[in-house]
Amino acid sequence: MSKELNLRQRRWLELIKDYDCTIEYHPALLNELRGSKAVVTTEDSGSLLAQFQVRSSLVTEIVRRQSEDSNLHKKFEKSKKGLEVEFELRTVGAIVKQRRLCVPNISELKNAILEEAHSSAYAMHPGSTKMYITLKKTYWWSGMKQEIAEYVDRCLICQQVKPVRQRLGGFLNPLPVPEWK
Repeated sequence: MSKELNLRQRRWLELIKDYDCTIEYHPALLNELRGSKAVVTTEDSGSLLAQFQVRSSLVTEIVRRQSEDSNLHKKFEKSKKGLEVEFELRTVGAIVKQRRLCVPNISELKNAILEEAHSSAYAMHPGSTKMYITLKKTYWWSGMKQEIAEYVDRCLICQQVKPVRQRLGGFLNPLPVPEWK
């Protein structure tokens, strides 16, 4: 039973074609690995099954540079006094808001996050809404949604493939020709 691959599957196939691997289908109801973060098992056949999560290399950079943002530290100090309960300090020294890593107000750092989430081979230029939903699971900064929308609006590739939603122009009416005297 040969099934035609959809566009997303073809893009993933293009990405992993150079690797020596075998892809096997496991129905969700029979898959015992659901809900686990990382599992590695070996079977009698000698094959290795692994499930992993990709972690951004920017996380350590964000934690390191959080001390440069004075507004972020003011909000954290308010939370320590009980004025704001949203911010807390994790054991690794990272300031988080509702389990999301707080990004300092450093434009080069924000642009690196936005570029990784938008232009990397895995992201494939999502729109501003999808990109915001993805990023808000991990990161937080003030004005995040607006900055993401502005970043996507500036993307040349996204603007070129964006569908035209404007109504087509009507018929052109000819101008009256003046009398020649």
